[in-house]
Amino acid sequence: MAHSWVVQPRPGTGASAAAVDEAYKGCLALLGYHYENFSIATWFLPKHLVPHIAAIYAFARAVDDLGDEAVGDRLAQLDAWEQDFLQCYGGQPQHPYLVALQQTIATFDIPREPFLKLVQANRMDQAINRYPTFKDLLVYCENSANSVGHLALYVFGFRDADRQRLSDATCTALQLANFWQDVRRDYAMGRIYIPQEDLARFGCTEAELARDAASAEFLRLLEFEVNRARELFRQGLPLVRMVPGKLRLDLALFSRGGMSVLDAIERQGYDVLKQRPTVSKARKAWLAATTFVALKTGRFS
Repeated sequence: MAHSWVVQPRPGTGASAAAVDEAYKGCLALLGYHYENFSIATWFLPKHLVPHIAAIYAFARAVDDLGDEAVGDRLAQLDAWEQDFLQCYGGQPQHPYLVALQQTIATFDIPREPFLKLVQANRMDQAINRYPTFKDLLVYCENSANSVGHLALYVFGFRDADRQRLSDATCTALQLANFWQDVRRDYAMGRIYIPQEDLARFGCTEAELARDAASAEFLRLLEFEVNRARELFRQGLPLVRMVPGKLRLDLALFSRGGMSVLDAIERQGYDVLKQRPTVSKARKAWLAATTFVALKTGRFS
């Protein structure tokens, strides 16, 4: 019996209907399993777009897993993944996620550059584990989070520079919220995303990131970084008014979901070393309800 999200193979891709169906099922299963802080935003996507967003997410998740968890030569494995991905353009990719992605690419005429930037971001993670300045960190965000935003816009039917610019602000803010939430986890992996110039400015040392409780200097530093991310969310909010219908609610929830992570950090006094801040399911449901009402009544901001 066919499930409710059927994507027909596109002409010229060479994939069978059964292979495409199974490939999308795998992407949808991955989306449901992994998506944490911002899963709320997928509740209101137009149903026909869900498998395509899942295919993009599966690509990004697979690349991140290679960059973060793969055993052996990660750069070689990223290279192999990239070569299989390139088969999405005129060839026959082998990995099931890429079998699905090829259909999504063909459906929405998505260029390869954002995907290649995601691979490059994970190559950067193999060679770079410190960022001297905030500007350096923004380069990483441009390759990683911002690329995902551009891919989502292609699926939503938008290709213009103005929406991409606003999406960049929101996606960078989402990336920063994740970094500030996971300072301790990233440090355990040998990575520090807090810019070195900011550590120095607030009188913090790298050794402090291994402690179970934060110093007063670190708390002031995280407050600064959280406020910086909030400002980027504010800059990106006009994008919500530039998309129609359910997509408006979806994008609003992405922003509010990210800001709720920042709120969680603030509620525990910016001490992300003692405990990782999270957003509860009840809070996500509250965000969905209040965002829906705010949009319906014209009070969203």
